Amino acid sequence: QVQLVESGGGLVQAGGSLRLSCAASGRTFSPYVMAWFRQAPGKDRDFLAAITQRAGRTSYADSVKGRFTISRDNAKNTVYLQMNSLKSEDTAVYYCAARETIVIYTNAYNYNYWGQGTQVTVSS
Repeated sequence: QVQLVESGGGLVQAGGSLRLSCAASGRTFSPYVMAWFRQAPGKDRDFLAAITQRAGRTSYADSVKGRFTISRDNAKNTVYLQMNSLKSEDTAVYYCAARETIVIYTNAYNYNYWGQGTQVTVSS
């Protein structure tokens, strides 16, 4: 079992930045991929970015490429999402997810561990 706890959400003006953190605990010695998703009211949970544990390979959704950066600190079992140039359409609940794998998946149903989510609100 892996437990995930997100932090760092909040209210920010358009054009601003936020950094989300996701701390993992539990069975963290297996290789696993960590990812960020978001879900706006009435919409699907959308993939944003993912990173592998050992090689640090990354993948991004086109909607955030160039604005968001995913990174991880394996010593702290923590993954980060640096979000720059935020827009009002980035407003959503942001979720951290994990799966014991070395393959990056972009569908939410491929991930079996989830955090509780953190709200990001971007005011225009």
